[in-house]
Amino acid sequence: MRKTFLGVKLKTLREQRGLTQVALAQVLKLSPSYVNQLENNERPLSVAVLLRLQSSLGIDLQFFSEDDEARLFAQLHEIVTEVAVPGGVPDAELRTLAQQMPAMAQLLLRLQSRARGAEQRLASLGLGDRDSGLAASQGPHEEVRDFFYAHHNHMDELDRAAEALSSQLGVADSTQDLAPKLEAHLLAAHRIQVQSLPEERLRRFEPAQRLLLLSDTLSAGQRAFQLATQLAYLEAGAEIDRLVASNAFSTEAVALARIGLASYFAGALVLPYGRFLAATQELRYDIALLARRFGVSFETVCHRLSTLQRREARGVPFFFVRVDRAGNISKRQSATDFHFSRSGGTCPLWNVYEAFARPGRVLTQIAGMPDGRSYLWIAHCESRPTGGYGSPSREFAIGLGCDLRHASQLVYAKGLDLGEPGSATPIGPGCKLCDREGCAQRAFPALGKQLRIDENERVAEPYAAR
Repeated sequence: MRKTFLGVKLKTLREQRGLTQVALAQVLKLSPSYVNQLENNERPLSVAVLLRLQSSLGIDLQFFSEDDEARLFAQLHEIVTEVAVPGGVPDAELRTLAQQMPAMAQLLLRLQSRARGAEQRLASLGLGDRDSGLAASQGPHEEVRDFFYAHHNHMDELDRAAEALSSQLGVADSTQDLAPKLEAHLLAAHRIQVQSLPEERLRRFEPAQRLLLLSDTLSAGQRAFQLATQLAYLEAGAEIDRLVASNAFSTEAVALARIGLASYFAGALVLPYGRFLAATQELRYDIALLARRFGVSFETVCHRLSTLQRREARGVPFFFVRVDRAGNISKRQSATDFHFSRSGGTCPLWNVYEAFARPGRVLTQIAGMPDGRSYLWIAHCESRPTGGYGSPSREFAIGLGCDLRHASQLVYAKGLDLGEPGSATPIGPGCKLCDREGCAQRAFPALGKQLRIDENERVAEPYAAR
């Protein structure tokens, strides 16, 4: 373990608890001078002291996580690139800010997010109504994504409430018998009847008639999920309201946040934490086997895997993403520090895009980022019919990634040389923000490089070689 100097974090923690240095020293059984040296970064925060903080004050060690530091650094690096600060900001300063003053770093990120939203709204004033609505809609979605991102994609109270309800209903693993039990519970506890109709909408609730209408096109797993989503509003509404109120959402983002939290509850009810985590460890995170056992889709399993971060029983921290053929990211959830750009696209060397050419197969990739960290990525293309003959199907590539240090726990690491640095594919956060040179797939100049135009108005290297 590298030496970790986290004096500002320790001081912040002490002040939050209302302790003096002397009082904290007594709790940790250290001398006051030692605590003073820790807070002034004259001594590193050792593992022994971290464990004393956990046992004496009940501190979640995630507070001192290096993953959080890497996540903040990536986000700060992106906004520095966007703002184009003259001379740039040294990486060492960004790392210090992320490590020592995370609250200040979060404030800068929030201010940049507001500035980005303001720029989008100003730009939309000169556009037509359709484009204006599109520009304005980007902000609320990012607010909700940031909210889940800040919680490591784990909502503990909602998760436990869903698990308790699953236990109360006596649900087995498969969703085949879950939907009837949820229907019976809705009728008994809430006097709500369920009907299946040939509806375009997946779910529609008529509160005056105490009637829940579900599309007759839903599979057993999808039907269970929609029933569970309705139960989220009925039985976990107070907790959803509390979580929404805990964050300064804009008016437009409140409804999206409620939908996201209700969907989280539904996923936790369909795939209860303890039983699902035990199954993942038994099957070594084999997604196809997990989907078969629980009667849900490949995507649903991946989404749930990205939420398994209960303090006393953590799963592998995953990054989950869903991408279409045009490169649009429609879902992005993370329990880890992996960070893709908000703007500027993603990396064409990422195996998620290769999945479209190999439908039905699970592709693996060891990917190396510019910061030196490596990840194991799993990619799979899902095709969903939307109608009868001649109707275009919906195709998505599902990506699931984790830090390489966790890869040995996954069945997908079989046959891969995890210890060979040369086996990693060098990818980046997107061409506009990537500083790699000599990349054959580059669409924009390397970060910090200037375009040079020759007398024939052609772009010189690295573009002339293309």
